[in-house]
Amino acid sequence: MRAAFGLAGLILFVFCLGTDASVAQAATRSPYLEDLTWTELRDALAAGTTTIIVPVGGTEQSGPHLALGKHNARVKVLAGRIASALGDTLVAPVFAYVPEGNVTPPTGHMRFPGTISVPVAAFKGVLEGAAQSFKQAGFTQVVLIGDHGGYQTQLKEVAERLDRQWAGTPAHAHFIAAYYNATQAAYRQALRAKGLSDVEIGTHAGAADTSLELATNPEMVRPDRLTAAPDAKSGVEGDPRRANVELGRIGVDLIVNDTVAAIKKARLEKH
Repeated sequence: MRAAFGLAGLILFVFCLGTDASVAQAATRSPYLEDLTWTELRDALAAGTTTIIVPVGGTEQSGPHLALGKHNARVKVLAGRIASALGDTLVAPVFAYVPEGNVTPPTGHMRFPGTISVPVAAFKGVLEGAAQSFKQAGFTQVVLIGDHGGYQTQLKEVAERLDRQWAGTPAHAHFIAAYYNATQAAYRQALRAKGLSDVEIGTHAGAADTSLELATNPEMVRPDRLTAAPDAKSGVEGDPRRANVELGRIGVDLIVNDTVAAIKKARLEKH
């Protein structure tokens, strides 16, 4: 009798170990699509993970103190946090090639080495192709977010076009403006409350931009280049010298919270 109970107990113990391992594995699964195998993705879709965030970055100059891939690195981290907060969401590979102005003659950031620009039509075409792939895979909510201000209109146009094409199917496309808007309103207001001027906050590679990068990807920031005041030829619009991690975390929380709320609302409206 005791031996039988011992065997049953052993079986139950092994079963619990396996169950606990499965739960732990699900809880610690990477939110990034490219980290999964196709069978892991299949199982995630079957379990209800049917929203995918398409994060759009860009490769451009951001002064002598921020690396060219600033937008790409940042949007990947933030999209991952947004997906984890939602719980039923994955993140597509980052779009690093975006419209940045004329190549010849160069305009805007293209005047600086390292900036990469693609035609608007090419940008929108690749976005649409990727979104169609996600729909084919089984995702029903395709969410576009962008870390750069220059292509927000194009993201909106692509999402609206896809949603019209997908009418009558379970799939929907969403452009979530809240992601970028959080950096233009609430975050700037929060930085002003911390004593920073609009000149310091800036519009490109200033204190706001640099603080966000310090809070998400500090390896992209060159601290030794933050000691001198920026000049007109440096590619900086603002003053990053008072940027710090704590200020960046304020922005991160605003972006993540606002975007999560906006995605939940958009999904309910299209349900």
